[in-house]
Amino acid sequence: MSQIEEVGRHLCFGGEQLRFQHASEELGCEMRFSIFLPPQVRSGPRPVLYWLSGLTCTDENFVTKAGAQRAAARHGVIIVAPDTSPRGEGVPDDPDGAYDLGLGAGFYVDATQEPWAKHYRMASYISAELPALIQANFPVDTARCGVFGHSMGGHGAISLGLKHPQLFRSISAFAPIASPTRCPWGQKALTTYLGSDPSAWEDCDSSLLMAKGLCKTPVLVDQGEADTFLQAQLKPELLEAAAAHSGHPLTLRRQAGYDHSYFFMASFMDEHIAWHVQQLDAQAGGPGDTRVGLSA
Repeated sequence: MSQIEEVGRHLCFGGEQLRFQHASEELGCEMRFSIFLPPQVRSGPRPVLYWLSGLTCTDENFVTKAGAQRAAARHGVIIVAPDTSPRGEGVPDDPDGAYDLGLGAGFYVDATQEPWAKHYRMASYISAELPALIQANFPVDTARCGVFGHSMGGHGAISLGLKHPQLFRSISAFAPIASPTRCPWGQKALTTYLGSDPSAWEDCDSSLLMAKGLCKTPVLVDQGEADTFLQAQLKPELLEAAAAHSGHPLTLRRQAGYDHSYFFMASFMDEHIAWHVQQLDAQAGGPGDTRVGLSA
């Protein structure tokens, strides 16, 4: 397992907002992640949430824009925010410099096509290497671990959460790409990373996975109704139909007037963190958190 090197530290709401880098064996490059440690870590292991960001983002977007630290400190939750793709010398990028492929657009899958296969293994990084690294270095409660994300990261959170229910025991998303096999962003990325056979894409599609009934991990989704990507790229109705088909516990809230930005996410971030705490405490046999409920 690689060693981590601290590259940033800030006091925040009585806890610490930290940033680290390490040599990723899975991705074959240097990776960075940010982690918020609430003040309660001084007393022992705490629940952990993994945040997966969207296209063009790094680990810093969430840390500086989402306003999550206040609620995380109040509820005693650790939040880990990894980068969205491999980076560095020798890591391939889209030759045309497009924002929706290559650097910043790893799509949380394990690529099988060249030249991407060597480095673009974000699914394995998020579901195996990074959690092992976090568990080895920070006081996390492995029985209370959840995942959430935005847009491309919402796709990553739901699809990886459904495939790894023993690791991720609660799942939420803001404006997720609900079915990458059926939208331009997803079709472009999956063709490039996984090949032209659509059957190879199905294991990465949140709606198709949910329809299969792989598990019953609760899922919360917030979608802004003024999101300019809603109809062409996000398609939450496909996720809703999949949940109805399999009986999956999905709460999908359509928020009038909200768009795709971090202003939207910051508006409901406290509710998502509180919801994860409720779910994780209930599954772990704890008292739960009854202070904050979900609004319609």
